[in-house]
Amino acid sequence: MKTGVPGNFSAVTEFILLGFRVTPQLQNILFLVFLLIYMVILVGNIGMTVIIKIDSRLHTPMYFFLRNLSYLDLCYSTVIAPKTLTNFLSTRKTISYNACATQFFFFALFVTTEGFLLAVMAYDRFTAICSPLLYPVRMSQHVCIQLVAGSYFCGCINSMVQTGFTFTLQFCGENRIDHFFCDVSALIKISCVDTFINEIVLFILSAVIIITTSLVILVSYSYILTTVLKIPSTQGRRKTFSTCGSHIAVVSLFYGTVFFMYAQPGALSSPEKSKVVSVFYTLVIPMFNPLIYSLRNRDVKESLKRIMTKKRSSH
Repeated sequence: MKTGVPGNFSAVTEFILLGFRVTPQLQNILFLVFLLIYMVILVGNIGMTVIIKIDSRLHTPMYFFLRNLSYLDLCYSTVIAPKTLTNFLSTRKTISYNACATQFFFFALFVTTEGFLLAVMAYDRFTAICSPLLYPVRMSQHVCIQLVAGSYFCGCINSMVQTGFTFTLQFCGENRIDHFFCDVSALIKISCVDTFINEIVLFILSAVIIITTSLVILVSYSYILTTVLKIPSTQGRRKTFSTCGSHIAVVSLFYGTVFFMYAQPGALSSPEKSKVVSVFYTLVIPMFNPLIYSLRNRDVKESLKRIMTKKRSSH
């Protein structure tokens, strides 16, 4: 749908999300796969949030951050999944201009916030392992809330800048987005004006965020590794470092895919490659995160057992 505006072009008021260019039969299969993944995301992340909330033994800084991580995973997958599922079953895969901008803003907000939160979680592990006596002071409830709020603040700043730059571009009639959601690379491609500045801003912002948060994580784990290697017993080293295993796995998955998408100049060149990688970090990672933390974390497993036992005894 387009409306006339001054000049030799029409202003786009809605976009068409082309999604995955496959046969109708494969569309139905993809719908079921995406639906299953999204259901696992809902159950896993809501379950993790509930377990941490109701078990007082998990009311510690580490689990406070993990609860917020589950909330972010739930949020940014929900920004994408329902519309994608609807489009699999629809012949007219449209999204209004305002809805596209809203989806773009909240997705950028939650993904960026998660990047900063993962850095905060690395700092939390560094403080717990390298300065255990100062840990209660350095990671008090007030400090933890400030760190999470700071992560959201940084996410919001990045999201506002990205949304502002992207949606001040002109779209002169071409409204077909070669993606399954309103992603920055796909939107830049269909603009009819010079997007060099936008691409530079995208690259610089992404690089600054990834480098800054990655440095915090790398420095934290460098100190952790040095401290762990000083522990005399092998069992003690293994037990201390095991508390970081889940976080390292989540960080590797998240930063690997985000770097591939946004922090290299060639990231905009292959739409089909972008779609595959986007599925990974919009849906697969939010599905894996609660599984990684629950399967590798003894406290979470024991908490779940206690809750299940309590439920059975109440019946």
